[in-house]
Amino acid sequence: MSSVAHQGEQFVRANGIDICYEIFGAADAEPMLLIMGLGAQMVLWDDAFCAHLAARGFRVIRFDNRDIGRSSKLSGGKRLTPLELLKLRFLHIPVTAPYKLDDMAKDTVGVMDALGIHSAHLVGASMGGMIAQEVAISFPHRLRSLTSIMSTTGNPRVPPPSRQATAVLMAPPPNTKDEFITRFAQTYKILRTGRFPQDEALDRSRAERIFARGLSPAGSGRQLRAILASGSRKERLASVKAPTLVIHGTADPLVHPFGGKDTAASIPGAKLLMIEGMGHVLAVELWPQIIDAIAAHAHGAAAKAA
Repeated sequence: MSSVAHQGEQFVRANGIDICYEIFGAADAEPMLLIMGLGAQMVLWDDAFCAHLAARGFRVIRFDNRDIGRSSKLSGGKRLTPLELLKLRFLHIPVTAPYKLDDMAKDTVGVMDALGIHSAHLVGASMGGMIAQEVAISFPHRLRSLTSIMSTTGNPRVPPPSRQATAVLMAPPPNTKDEFITRFAQTYKILRTGRFPQDEALDRSRAERIFARGLSPAGSGRQLRAILASGSRKERLASVKAPTLVIHGTADPLVHPFGGKDTAASIPGAKLLMIEGMGHVLAVELWPQIIDAIAAHAHGAAAKAA
């Protein structure tokens, strides 16, 4: 792969907060925004992953969501309790939250506004997929295409995470750097569900980079509340007109594979790619298949729009 242009961390004011972002690729290439998931910094879109996409002809923009990484931290919202989860699941009593996914969708549009991007290809992973879906519903003219990865619709009929994955979500935050590095490796071993040696070898360096950029346990908690307070998008997704690709792993322990199938079934004309053995991680060994699918989908959407 030839080298691609790279602009390091910068900040824009978007939707009333400061968002940290980076850009890979040529200024005149097709714009593509990458939206990361719950409690996940933008660097979990690995540098090489972004560079590979940029080499396919995209201007790739990754950014820290609100409340994570180097973007603005908000306030409010107590740590989620098991009792609240039980009330939500069995009694349908909604969780309270300082903000919801539609606010995070406005953050995404705000980043585009600040960078002078009228429309872009949106690629969202997990919670990022939910945010991208909200953009597609509320700001349809801002999307050239939508790719929703290991995400779901908010439909309460989607089976819950596995017990191990739920334990990861609800675990108290680590207190020291060493604890964080150990927890990171333990967490991703559960989320990967299987042997992925290249990723296992990168766990420590990834954890150190994330720790150095700054942790925000309270922010991750507010993001989780945002997901649970936002309810189902299933019916509203029927209005989505953007060309849509849904990618999901058959072994996902956090967002059940039915979540991906439900997303594809809810969006008219959506294509579904189920990847055998993929968990809730963009494992390096699976990059060729994932990147090929994203690039082909986005270029196909651009060609149809031309």
